[in-house]
Amino acid sequence: MTYSVSDSGENQTISDVFILVGFSYLNKLQIVLFLVLLVTYLVTLMGNLLVILLIKLNPSLRTPMYFFLVNLSFLEICYTSSVIPQLLVHLLVDLKTITIAGCAAQMYIISIMGLTECCLLAAMAYDRYIAICHPLHYRTFMSGRACAQLMGASWIIGISMEVAQTTWIFSLPFCGSNRIHHFFCDIPPVLKMACTDISKNMIMVLTVSVLFIMGPFLLITLSYICIISTILKLPTAEGRHKAFSTCSSHLMVVTLFYGMVLFTYLRPKSISTPKSDQMISLVITVAAPVLNPIIYTLRNKEVKGTFRKTVERSIFSHNRRKQRMKIRLT
Repeated sequence: MTYSVSDSGENQTISDVFILVGFSYLNKLQIVLFLVLLVTYLVTLMGNLLVILLIKLNPSLRTPMYFFLVNLSFLEICYTSSVIPQLLVHLLVDLKTITIAGCAAQMYIISIMGLTECCLLAAMAYDRYIAICHPLHYRTFMSGRACAQLMGASWIIGISMEVAQTTWIFSLPFCGSNRIHHFFCDIPPVLKMACTDISKNMIMVLTVSVLFIMGPFLLITLSYICIISTILKLPTAEGRHKAFSTCSSHLMVVTLFYGMVLFTYLRPKSISTPKSDQMISLVITVAAPVLNPIIYTLRNKEVKGTFRKTVERSIFSHNRRKQRMKIRLT
């Protein structure tokens, strides 16, 4: 498939592939970056899979908060797996190409996972709000059906909005150079390749960002205003500490996620360059997926306790098998 357009009186065509410039300017240092990203990616997969397995294998963790955490870990795996494996390959080869269909698929996955995560973080904030501000009604408001509906709504919003947006972007004609100055198919660098007026598209991107990225952030902020207000009214320091500890992990994850997003999109354009944009995007792509399971395991007594018990059971079972083998051999 090709895209042909007229530009300054000359027909220019982009073939069915894009070239992702990525970190070509690093030259031999690409090998170092490859090793760092490979280790980080493996840690990300193992950390998030461990969280999912621990919650699925332990009935004591089958509560609304951990139901949402399983989905968050799944989102992080999908998000990082849509970018990092391809980047690892491109760091080892000279020709860093991606088909237009592959570029569209990557943008679909990245944007869907990103927007769904925004909505999911808002659902998790709502869960903490009910748990702390309305504890007597928690089981009623956060029933299994309610959790499934919140999770379903997050996916529906993410899929419907980003499929529409990405489909619109790839219906544009592309012309000129087929070089994308990024390491994955992000919306801004792809839009720069369009050879038509993209002002409407930029308005659409901005509208989606404000409504469906900052909208959940506003809900999270309102939830935590109510949560903090309720915690401060508790009569004992121990009670305040216990209540705050139940939402501290989620608050750290939200701060990490939205801190990086706001820094990326609200920093002055005067200090924005393709290289700096790539480095910031790399940090966002790598940092949140690898840090989230660490935050939820190191700061959560229930998860740490369950992990300890699971390891102890595994060791005990292994020792018993060894003893049985010795008895049989003797």
